[in-house]
Amino acid sequence: MHIATLHASLRKIFTSHFFHMASMTSKTLISAVILFLFLLGCSATPGAATTRRHRRPCKRMVFYFHDILYNGHNSKNATATIVGAPAWGNNTILAAQNHFGNVVVFDDPITLDNNLHSTPVGRAQGFYIYDRKDIFTSWLGFSFVFNSTQHKGSINFAGADPLMNKTRDISVIGGTGDFFMTRGVATLMTDAFEGEVYFRLRTDIKLYECW
Repeated sequence: MHIATLHASLRKIFTSHFFHMASMTSKTLISAVILFLFLLGCSATPGAATTRRHRRPCKRMVFYFHDILYNGHNSKNATATIVGAPAWGNNTILAAQNHFGNVVVFDDPITLDNNLHSTPVGRAQGFYIYDRKDIFTSWLGFSFVFNSTQHKGSINFAGADPLMNKTRDISVIGGTGDFFMTRGVATLMTDAFEGEVYFRLRTDIKLYECW
């Protein structure tokens, strides 16, 4: 039944009962009111749930960021450096056992295509932690900081990055400027890598809260 028709029918029934209140006990009247309010609530709930299930992104963007790890010889070009290492590691070579225990801080260029030499539209700034010995995986916390004609402000990301998967989803947890208080999901894909010194990530951002 259409919700407007349902509401009209319920109002008609409720009005009819109102004119016979004198013959009703207070207990019966209260029960009728509770039933009326309950039916109104039930009629509204399915529509709201359906809207949430079928939401589409309010904004979608794709960027690439390029990470060049400092290895003791490439200080001029490096955009990331090891700041934490386990007892068996050092700060210029990633540790054995799937790099477990390494903490890397980065300030990487963001581009619109997968060319390292394209004009950056911002910087990817944050850190990643290699957090398991038995599987090659990491945890990411970083921001895209934009300062271009297209975008101003930042987008913040956080989440687990199981590196052996072709694609991985992490959370968009907020933003500033053009992305004020945004929320969504970013799908990461390793677009290229060269040993343990360089990698490029494709970042497909889908925002579900846009202000």
